[in-house]
Amino acid sequence: MIRVLLADDQLLVRAGFRALLDLQDDLTVVGEADDGEAALQLARDLVPDVVLMDVRMPRMDGLEATRRIAEDPALSSVRVVVLTTFELDEYVFEALRSGAAGFLVKDTEPADLLRAIRVAVAGDALLSPGVTRRLIGEFAARSKAPEAGPEGRLRDLSMLTEREREVLALVGMGLSNEEIARRLVVSPLTAKTHVSRAMVKLGARDRAQLVVLAYESGLVRPGWLG
Repeated sequence: MIRVLLADDQLLVRAGFRALLDLQDDLTVVGEADDGEAALQLARDLVPDVVLMDVRMPRMDGLEATRRIAEDPALSSVRVVVLTTFELDEYVFEALRSGAAGFLVKDTEPADLLRAIRVAVAGDALLSPGVTRRLIGEFAARSKAPEAGPEGRLRDLSMLTEREREVLALVGMGLSNEEIARRLVVSPLTAKTHVSRAMVKLGARDRAQLVVLAYESGLVRPGWLG
């Protein structure tokens, strides 16, 4: 059973999500929060599998709540899916940097919402290649420049093998394991292994953070994404 925490300051939105999730045999809503502080506290108390987190909430916004969840070792298994009004909400890139596993627009199709929750728990890619390209292209200029100094991300990548760096770049461009396998002429299992090893070495929670690392390290640049 996948345990879900709903965090949104609009009661009707929460009620709609709960009604949908309660119809699923493998999903259950374990709690509801109407602001970021309550979401953070409930996450600590309940340790859900997934938090559906609205960005704009009173007291503490969804970005700060996401950041604190991601930084808490006791909540390392919790995946946060950020909810936005627009697909390229100005806060989406920062949410991914803060530790969100991905994002959804609030008017997404019910089947896509259910799939996203299950995908987040499985640790697979929650961002489609098209969304990844548009997201990075739109917000790269607004985010901080790649860290190339001695304390920056480039030094972190020195622990990766040449193949793992190549795989990281492809993840950053939005490719799935199957697409990476075809590009490198290896099996999907081998591609998945390289991705997993890169995540462990870089301390990334999921593929979404690998996308951010790939950009911030300079391995992927907006101009490459078309």
